[in-house]
Amino acid sequence: MEVIKDIPHILFDFILVTVFSLIIGLSQRRLHNLPDHLSHTFGTDRTFTFIGILGFILYILNPSGVYLFAGGGVVITAYLAIHYYFNILKYEDHGLTTILIALITYCIGPLLLTQPRWLVMLIIVTVLILTEMKESFLQISQKFNKDEFLTLGKFLIIAGVILPIVPDEPIFKGLDLTPYKIWLAVVVVSTISYISYLLRKFVFPKASIILSGVLGGLYSSTATTIILARKCKEENNSRNQYIAAILFATAMMYLRILVLILIFNSGIFLRVYPYFIILFFATLLVGTGVLFFRNKKIQSEETGPGNDKNPLEFKVALVFTALYIVFSFLTFYVITYYGTTGLHALSYIVGLSDIDPFLINLFQGKFTVTATTVAVSTFQAMFSNNLLKMVYACFFTRRKDWLMIIISFMIILVINFIFVWLV
Repeated sequence: MEVIKDIPHILFDFILVTVFSLIIGLSQRRLHNLPDHLSHTFGTDRTFTFIGILGFILYILNPSGVYLFAGGGVVITAYLAIHYYFNILKYEDHGLTTILIALITYCIGPLLLTQPRWLVMLIIVTVLILTEMKESFLQISQKFNKDEFLTLGKFLIIAGVILPIVPDEPIFKGLDLTPYKIWLAVVVVSTISYISYLLRKFVFPKASIILSGVLGGLYSSTATTIILARKCKEENNSRNQYIAAILFATAMMYLRILVLILIFNSGIFLRVYPYFIILFFATLLVGTGVLFFRNKKIQSEETGPGNDKNPLEFKVALVFTALYIVFSFLTFYVITYYGTTGLHALSYIVGLSDIDPFLINLFQGKFTVTATTVAVSTFQAMFSNNLLKMVYACFFTRRKDWLMIIISFMIILVINFIFVWLV
């Protein structure tokens, strides 16, 4: 150990610069040797290693003024510019990737000497990953169209531009309703929906029936139930899978609402999360039982429920905002004039519609009710919402599937109703 302590730190830095530069050069060598790769690049493993060592030497010779390092950078950049010019002229090769990686390699020495090691490692890993993911990026870009970039732009505007600038002052006296809270609710729900949309369209474009139910449940378990029930009516061999997928969508609803509780009210989260976990796994268990009930050979269809609808449509955001405001006033009015009893009744009624605006309003709002009342109201709204999904599932499927649907949902409803009293 004493011998290691006597080794100068600059030696370790030199070794790291050499190794990192060589690794980058080897990655360029691998690309250089690919059959379809252009063979007129300026260098690979040794060239990149020497570029990294040169940057290290020039920096340590003049660390305070960095004039030597800057001068060396100018010389290398001039050479790379000439090389790039002749590549365009002779080969019509407009690629800049190798040149940019060479300049990054030149900067590894100063980075190691002035910045934390973790940052340098992160830069090296990022360069290697982005270099090797060229084909993956090409495949992803082919799936994108102008609508996808518009959707991404909408999301960035909603979350990164509008949210920070909206005021956080109450709109009406006595009611804890601010433009910031309204828009924060829109951002959170849109984020969950957008992630589900991206997974469904780009990561699992040919999702199985089951996976479609899982991803659809992150977006809207009610809408997914209707879509899957309609598909089930058209199928003969995969009916169990569609019913199971409906149940899995309901299971994902519990996770979605639990995330909303964690974001908006951590106190209630600590109180209710065990019940949500039990409901989640119980619903998964019931769905798994349905999946394998009298269904020895599970089909492997690559079909989804067809719910690739853009979750960030402007009218969807408007509807959610309107519902949020309406439920804010309605909840405030019911609590003020009818107290806890009125809120419980309202929770059951609201469950027959979109429950997210109502629940987020409850989690955010500072109403004159206890945390227990809010928790009970949450389970009541989920109970009536599950009851509604059971009715939808029966309505859109065939009569011979009703018994399995009703028994499955009744198990979930009984557990849900027990938790109404336990929470």
